[in-house]
Amino acid sequence: MRVVQDPSRRFTLLGGLAAPRPDVTVAFDLCGDDRIRARLYGPGVPALQGTEHKADLPVKPAKVKAAAARLARLWKEVFVDHRPPSPDGRPVPGRPEQPYATLTDLTSEPLDELRPVLDELAHSGCELLYGTLLEGEGHQVRLFREFLSSVLADEGLRIRFDSDLFVPWTLMCLRPEDLPAPADGPPGLFDRFLGYRHQIEQTGGSYPWLGERPAPAALPVVSLNHDTGIDRHKATRASEVAALLAQDTTFVERTQGVELAAALSDPALGDQVMYFWCHGAFHADGPEPPGLAVRLSDTRIVDAHLVRERRRRFGEDTPFQPFVLLNACHAGVPAGEADRAFLGRALIEHGARGVLGPLIEMPQVFAAEYAYAFFDRYLGGRETAGQIAHALARAFADEHLNPLGLAYALHCGMDTRLARAPLAATDQEQGVAV
Repeated sequence: MRVVQDPSRRFTLLGGLAAPRPDVTVAFDLCGDDRIRARLYGPGVPALQGTEHKADLPVKPAKVKAAAARLARLWKEVFVDHRPPSPDGRPVPGRPEQPYATLTDLTSEPLDELRPVLDELAHSGCELLYGTLLEGEGHQVRLFREFLSSVLADEGLRIRFDSDLFVPWTLMCLRPEDLPAPADGPPGLFDRFLGYRHQIEQTGGSYPWLGERPAPAALPVVSLNHDTGIDRHKATRASEVAALLAQDTTFVERTQGVELAAALSDPALGDQVMYFWCHGAFHADGPEPPGLAVRLSDTRIVDAHLVRERRRRFGEDTPFQPFVLLNACHAGVPAGEADRAFLGRALIEHGARGVLGPLIEMPQVFAAEYAYAFFDRYLGGRETAGQIAHALARAFADEHLNPLGLAYALHCGMDTRLARAPLAATDQEQGVAV
């Protein structure tokens, strides 16, 4: 028998059906402009009379957005811009003026100086979660808050925040009393941060709609889209990242926005990995809230509108299914009404399997170091993006006392993995190959 019609309209090819279910899904749905409905479900959540946990939160969405912008600003002011204390206000001899912005390894920095900085960030991350988002004394809100706290106190879960609000989930923190008692000694410096405890992705409003997958390639198509002037005055590992991307791949380099626009107009565009190393800023057209836009070496703005204009006519049948690392300098600058997910959402709507990027204004030295560490693992095709992002957040924290790995967040793509060759069945169970 030969099937000549497609009554499912390609439903069985939707990539999400092949991915393992998250352990926990936390949904925050906007109900108009004045109400948020919270829902909690998944195999990692205690059952409640056979249904999902839910509550209508009293907080206004605008208040949550403002608090989220404040948290991103605090990470910049309190951590990235930190200057060692000095009685006369001058730089401390023998130490960088801004050590947390210029060093990746902070183990040589005074711990009694780092600890209060981390405590302040943890306190603010806790306040955003409990003092703003989940604030309220109604029975349903209190019940939801305690069930969610119980789940988040676990470790190593795969958590999806399916939310109409773009909030820095990885930077949020548990209350001190929610932490399980450690086997020996006090809690670690980073134990309260959700991004340290769990694999996390944000979804909501956009999901990868994946048509027929291209056959896995021995040499995946990898593109570097960058501003050649970024490293003119600062020494980073950017050149090493470029060399890594070009190793055993079909490597494409674009340095002009017009080149990228032309590539997006090509129906045969088949990048499997896209790396952006460039400047980012918020750009508004008319009365719309500003959305993230990037520039390469020229003046051409690359934003969500450009992606949609160039890719809309290609529909679902497209080889363009990349995983994107959006390492855009200044892309995380906080703004209460700015849509930091805007560009990533457009890429996902038109084929991208996931987007990874910073939640704050990331120092270039760390950004390049993070990119090298991520691609060194991702290009091997053995681990998912969620596994790598979580492992790097913990490694930078544990080995280098650096929390900046927590400030990289996944917009979809937790289970995405680069497939370089046919995989064994045991490997296919670990994630969705691209």
